[in-house]
Amino acid sequence: MAYRFAKSQDTIQDGVRKIATNLIDKAIDAAKQRRNPEETVHELRKTCKRLRGLIRLVRPVFADYHNENAAFRDASRKLSYLRDTAVLIQTYDTLLNAYDDQVDRARFAPIRRRLTLQQKQSANHSEAGRRLEEFGQGMAGARGRVRRWRLSEDGFDAIEPGITKSYKAARQAMAAASQEINVETVHEWRKRVKDHWYHTRLLTPIWRKQMKTSGVVARDLGELLGQHHDLDVFQERLAEGEMANAADLEVLIGLAKRRQEALADEAFIMGARLLAEPPKNLTRRWRSYWQTWHSDEPREAALAA
Repeated sequence: MAYRFAKSQDTIQDGVRKIATNLIDKAIDAAKQRRNPEETVHELRKTCKRLRGLIRLVRPVFADYHNENAAFRDASRKLSYLRDTAVLIQTYDTLLNAYDDQVDRARFAPIRRRLTLQQKQSANHSEAGRRLEEFGQGMAGARGRVRRWRLSEDGFDAIEPGITKSYKAARQAMAAASQEINVETVHEWRKRVKDHWYHTRLLTPIWRKQMKTSGVVARDLGELLGQHHDLDVFQERLAEGEMANAADLEVLIGLAKRRQEALADEAFIMGARLLAEPPKNLTRRWRSYWQTWHSDEPREAALAA
């Protein structure tokens, strides 16, 4: 089952339950297989984010939201250490690729070797297995709870407040980042953009072409902001010392800051376009898409719009 609502679902509550159950079942299976711990953890953490995006869509009408959101958040956090060093290596590679014709890779090779060594040292397979087993057990418990999830509204009324809240939060986070760009404001903006991305994905069927286009932009903006945040974490790790001599660290940190400036410029342009519409206008537009999608009489739907 795809990460989206379907007309065949009787109610929004039914759709939320089915989507969540499908995600949880896949996560449980992946946690059992453990073929590649790093890739498995990456996928499981993405699943938790999708689950949180799903319930955030219905947050205002879902009484159990806070408990379930905390459960999925904590499940993901317990696996994060297995992914952290891999992200640092990926950030290093992406940074040097961006300035491939301007840097001497051999000069910074010792830094990458140290990051690789740290990754190997943190790759305790027995510990990873234990945490994946705990994760699977937690997901099994969540699966049982999904059957009891209740929403107080149905139809577009069940999702409109969540759409408005998340989209408004993304606009506010962008405004905060434009006033002071730092690790906290960028991270918050990224989270709120990801929420909006999940919601466009969930509602893709209401107008596939339009929603897919918006979804691609939201995804790309989230990735830009993620790269910006990863570079902050990367600089923090470099500043801890013992990675290389001071001169090399200074050059690499300078490149990271330069790259962040370029990413920020691109992100603000993209964000200004994606988030240009006032929240009320966006939800009104999406409601009209929803009504047309569910209408058996296209002409009546056009008049209602």
